[in-house]
Amino acid sequence: MLSKDYVLNFNDFDFHAEILHAVDDLGFETPTPIQELMIPMLLGTPDDVVGLAHTGTGKTAAFGLPVINNIDIKNSSPQALILCPTRELCIQISAELEQYAKYIPGFSIASIYGGDSYERQLRALKKAPQIIAGTPGRLIDLLKKASLDISGIRYLVLDEADIMLNMGFKEEIDTILEWAPAERQTILLSATMPRDVAKIAATYMNDPIELSVGTKNAGTQQVEHRYYTVRRNEKYQTLKRIVDFNPGLYGIVFCRTRAGTQDVAEKMMKDGYNAEALHGDLSQAQREHVMNKFRARSVQLLVATDIAARGLDVDDLTHIIHYDLPTEADIYIHRSGRTGRAGKTGISLSIIDEKEKSRLRWIERTVKRDFKEDAVPGKHEICSQQLMQLIERVRSVEVDREQISQYLPTIEQMLSTLSREEIIERFVSLEFNKFFDYYRNLKDVKPASKPERHQKRVKNDKKKKNPKQGFDWLAVNVGRDSKVLPLDIIGLVNRSTRSESIRLGRIDIGNTKSWFQVESESIELVEESMQNATYKRRKLKIERAESSPGRARKTA
Repeated sequence: MLSKDYVLNFNDFDFHAEILHAVDDLGFETPTPIQELMIPMLLGTPDDVVGLAHTGTGKTAAFGLPVINNIDIKNSSPQALILCPTRELCIQISAELEQYAKYIPGFSIASIYGGDSYERQLRALKKAPQIIAGTPGRLIDLLKKASLDISGIRYLVLDEADIMLNMGFKEEIDTILEWAPAERQTILLSATMPRDVAKIAATYMNDPIELSVGTKNAGTQQVEHRYYTVRRNEKYQTLKRIVDFNPGLYGIVFCRTRAGTQDVAEKMMKDGYNAEALHGDLSQAQREHVMNKFRARSVQLLVATDIAARGLDVDDLTHIIHYDLPTEADIYIHRSGRTGRAGKTGISLSIIDEKEKSRLRWIERTVKRDFKEDAVPGKHEICSQQLMQLIERVRSVEVDREQISQYLPTIEQMLSTLSREEIIERFVSLEFNKFFDYYRNLKDVKPASKPERHQKRVKNDKKKKNPKQGFDWLAVNVGRDSKVLPLDIIGLVNRSTRSESIRLGRIDIGNTKSWFQVESESIELVEESMQNATYKRRKLKIERAESSPGRARKTA
């Protein structure tokens, strides 16, 4: 028995020599907590396992190393199937598993995901891979075409199960699990254990052993949580000031919708910031190009949706910025967990308005961390930070004296009429005049105050006829002909957004359409989430509306 002071390392696990060689190449020394729990369990027993741990805790190695160790290389049929929520995560897992198995002769893994050609994937399957990593939709396509046979798999891994369910893959997961053989070891990995994930574990797993690292729904202790309360129309200006105040910032800005992500990214790029957008409207080639640039640090700031950022595993992020506060605490935890890794500290910043404060407090209670409210950096603070950053770069730059010495006499002669102070002033002005000019006439962003918001609301009340302030109308193509009721509309919104915190206003049911009010801050989320929803097998069509025709008749 090991003493409690003994530090476990990878050589203590019963891995094949080829795997230990690869692990050594990767520089792995001591396992992470989830690896320490899962690896011996998966190496030693055929029991089903549920692993609960947050993003960045080494879950891929926790299941990948023992699965590779246990497969039979001589068997030409697929022995392990790994379900992933996104193609990015699928590609990432495949790449990591290839590294773990690089010294094993005859090892092969196939990546199966949407957005890639069937021909390439069919060729990969013909190479008799022992492991298949794939997204649910494409896997089902190939299963239905009899191009993929999973009847002989021994291991079925559900990675990021909570995210797959949030993305609406429940039916696909059910179908694949029913297609898989009953005699298998099922491994479910998730950051959290919501009701739907627990239901899958209860339905498709055989008395699973639950291995949990840390407190459920708790944020990493290495992350500092801060927030700014501003007016909604000052969010973008606040974002720019945050970036300017932190010259070494390397992080991700999270937005709720694809349209919002593209809008913020385009504004940042137009204003000269080193930023790129990452969302579902990009092609696979575009997404990979953006992610490779970000990993290589040729992009400082990635503006992304939660789903698009899945599978983007980047080290040393300094900041996570919540431009749009998520509707679920789990999503906040996933976002924030991308910084503060490997013992390093990170900062999670939220830019909110007064209406979002109650949601922030709820997230704060859920993650059991104190969130500090900060004032938006002022223009003098920003200019000082930028200037000191420049001076530090000058102070620490490496000088090639051999190359520059030949020019020094001429340089000294040209600057001979200037004093030391004048040279410094001109040097700073050369680098900073545009920056100073930009901020010189700008007003500082001040915290949103309730009295000012009340005055603005009273002023707007006189202009608008709609008594429900802060709400917008949406129209949906189901009405009395579909026997829809107001409660059905509420249920559709809750299921589509995976949230019960969306505030609705008036609901009017027409003959063939219905109109309902959604709180303005949630309008884009509801509109986008319901585009692919169905009601009694009828595909929904959602569109913005100025008002409800039924309401217009009643108030005329």
